[in-house]
Amino acid sequence: MECDSCSEPAITHAAYSGVHLCETHFRRSVESRVRKRIREDGLLSERATPEEPETWLVGLSGGKDSVVLTQILHETFAEDPRIELVALTIHEGIDGYRDASLAACLELTDDLGIDHEVVSYAEEYGLEMDDVAAEDPLGMAPCAYCGVFRRDALSRYAEQYGADKLLTGHNLDDEAQTAMMNLLSGDVTQIARHFDASLGSFESREIDDDPFVPRAKPLRDVPEKEVALYAHVRELPTHMAECPHASEAYRGEIQAHLHELEDGHPGTRHSIMAGYEELARLAAEAYRGDGAEMTDCERCGAPTTGGLCRKCELVDAVGGELPSR
Repeated sequence: MECDSCSEPAITHAAYSGVHLCETHFRRSVESRVRKRIREDGLLSERATPEEPETWLVGLSGGKDSVVLTQILHETFAEDPRIELVALTIHEGIDGYRDASLAACLELTDDLGIDHEVVSYAEEYGLEMDDVAAEDPLGMAPCAYCGVFRRDALSRYAEQYGADKLLTGHNLDDEAQTAMMNLLSGDVTQIARHFDASLGSFESREIDDDPFVPRAKPLRDVPEKEVALYAHVRELPTHMAECPHASEAYRGEIQAHLHELEDGHPGTRHSIMAGYEELARLAAEAYRGDGAEMTDCERCGAPTTGGLCRKCELVDAVGGELPSR
């Protein structure tokens, strides 16, 4: 089959659009969608200047999504003095897994010449995820602990480095799964928070009073398989193995159902996100200001709605220890 844009052999067929693309035009397609999302979400503030550039912190895990995001961001803004990229990798303490992905991160950032910081759960919380998963004192899935620790580390270091934006590599599949989980839970306030946290454009989100560094997801229009294919054709250093502790059973069920729907009805993921984003915008406008008032955690000072933040509660539960700051 030939590429629809030239006479070269096609390497992919996007069923949701019906388009066949060769390697060159496939790469251009992915890159143009990421750059369009950057424009539509208003990531590059008009306030950013060569004299006062914005700092964008990228959560770089070494997996395909974060590697592809970092590569495209670098190629887009390498010559733009208004943007400074910093990559942050978090080592959770998972034997035989994170070390390999860290190697991919180091190779990529060395090749691109991007500032790269590495932090670990051992240093930050006095624990490693292998031990947490084995002991599981609260009877939760390992991802439930890890997600809290990861979000805290990303947010705290984004603030420490003076980042203006925190960028993560969530793709279309990730966002469609989250949308379905939120809709099926019936939690409208969570849908509203999702919009202001990372879904809407910076012009439509209410972020001025948000204690956290604003987040963005420039890959959220690109399906997971296309991200993987892009990483392959670009020969980018990636670590493709799945975390040995991954056990988000409910998300896995949603993922399987979405795959079935997409196979039978191409474009389902795009339709879900188009409708969900509009619903989330309406929910955000209706529910802003209705949540619990944010205060400082009694122990670490992180924003929270209670005496202790969730991260400090979990550190206590698993026998970790926060360093003095």
